[in-house]
Amino acid sequence: MWSGPRNISTALMRSWENRPDCSVVDEPFYAAYLADTGLDHPCREQILLTQSTDYGKVIEELTRTPVATALQYQKQMTHHIPRGMAMDWCADFKHCFLIRDPAQVIASYVQKMPDVNEDAIGIRRQAELFEQIAGLSGDVPLVIDSNDVLKNPEKVLGELCQRLGIEFYREAMLHWPTGRRDSDGIWASHWYHNVEQSTGFGTYTQGEPELDASQRELAQRMMPCYEQLAAQRILP
Repeated sequence: MWSGPRNISTALMRSWENRPDCSVVDEPFYAAYLADTGLDHPCREQILLTQSTDYGKVIEELTRTPVATALQYQKQMTHHIPRGMAMDWCADFKHCFLIRDPAQVIASYVQKMPDVNEDAIGIRRQAELFEQIAGLSGDVPLVIDSNDVLKNPEKVLGELCQRLGIEFYREAMLHWPTGRRDSDGIWASHWYHNVEQSTGFGTYTQGEPELDASQRELAQRMMPCYEQLAAQRILP
């Protein structure tokens, strides 16, 4: 599942982990991304200590480590993948892209991080990876929109499972117990407070988020990338 930040990505990870046949991997390239960019993110030192900072070793873990469950769900952040990185390691995976309106992403992001830019929210990188992975796999990756999931999670997740050729565990994927998981990244203490209190997907709310002029300009600049993927999405 390829997402950017602030995009119900952790709630969706909860949904899949609550299936009896699925285990999850939470942002496996985060430490490598921080080491590569030098960015000062919350929990930086703990992340660097608890994950490999070597992209090659992470790829080896994702492709060669035995999986105890029938399914494995990888929550991947598009901005963690550097441009120029070969993606053939995941050519045989099933891919889905989780998208969200850029203005909503930005409004949520700045509540946790004061500075925001194009690279931080990963929307352009998401469109690039969509094209790259489509070319590698020979298939058009699946796309779901976070707002569509919030409007009708049963319809969107049911259709997603059908297209993946797997059973839809309705109750398990729509409802889960509160709390932190052992599978959560060490960064959960900063980013996951809301989802730790949740027992299901939140309620969709309408309305334009409040952005300053610079943030609005960034949102407008990202709209073509978002719309490119939105045209392919599973509808609620």
